[in-house]
Amino acid sequence: MNLRRRDFLLLVALAAAATTPAWGQTAAPAGEPARSATQSAASIPDFSGMWAHPGLGFENPISGPGPVRNLSRTPSGASNFNLLVGDSTNPILKPHAAEIVKKRGEISLSGLVFPDPDNQCLLQPVPYILWNFEIQMLQQPDKVTILYPHDQDYRQVRLNQPHPAKVVPTAHGDSVGHYEGDTLVIDTVGIKVGPYTMVDRFGTPYTQALHVVERYRLMDYEAAKEAQARGQKEWPLVGAYGVDPSYRGKGLQLEFTVEDDGVFTMPWSATITYLRAGHADWQERACAENVAHYYAGPQYYSDKDARIPTADKPDF
Repeated sequence: MNLRRRDFLLLVALAAAATTPAWGQTAAPAGEPARSATQSAASIPDFSGMWAHPGLGFENPISGPGPVRNLSRTPSGASNFNLLVGDSTNPILKPHAAEIVKKRGEISLSGLVFPDPDNQCLLQPVPYILWNFEIQMLQQPDKVTILYPHDQDYRQVRLNQPHPAKVVPTAHGDSVGHYEGDTLVIDTVGIKVGPYTMVDRFGTPYTQALHVVERYRLMDYEAAKEAQARGQKEWPLVGAYGVDPSYRGKGLQLEFTVEDDGVFTMPWSATITYLRAGHADWQERACAENVAHYYAGPQYYSDKDARIPTADKPDF
């Protein structure tokens, strides 16, 4: 068990021990204090537990412009997650962004792999990180922690606080949140731009102007099941990351909106719908081990400098 894994488990234990219903307040603009509580602790929705959406990409939005889609399709008409070729003609893309998506699609079609945050084992930016098949939320009065199984990653969302007047860019960005009735709203800015960062699996770029708003809410089981089924028409089920077949409780739906004037011609949205995971414990995903299984060496990448992480000696 490496140091990062131990730190992650310690985080989970400490956060779970301290988890209590959070107080809802309205987030204030940068530089202003948070306003007083507008919801009692008893009225805060309970998002605890493990949630699964066993598809690789984003679901179509409830309405309006949606994300870049895959031009590569399976015989059923669903997206072929083994060949990622983004539709560079999507009207949300500005010309230079469309050209980047097109070039990365051509790399995929050539049989090579373009480096991305997943196959390079990097901390993953928002909204790219939302591809994770499972999440777990830990709700506390002053923050919400979202856990992701991929390489034991996590995000922390400060509740009822403004963004700093000057945000220092980081891999996950600066996330602040508040509750609006039955909905958790998370606002993220300051997402760091790096050599292999992108907003989705198709290599769609972003700038430091990227702004993402996530809205999480519980929904009836039947509505959640139908939404997942619609999503699976675009992104088929993946491996063992299934939902609990006996579960009939509420589902969790995330609707997120993306804005970036440097890349997109307009804001666009997507959804991800979760049901309860079919197992109670994390299935450990050590990134370097998984990547090594699929990509044996640098000859698989379009960038000669891309490679999986290596170490000269064990870290335990």
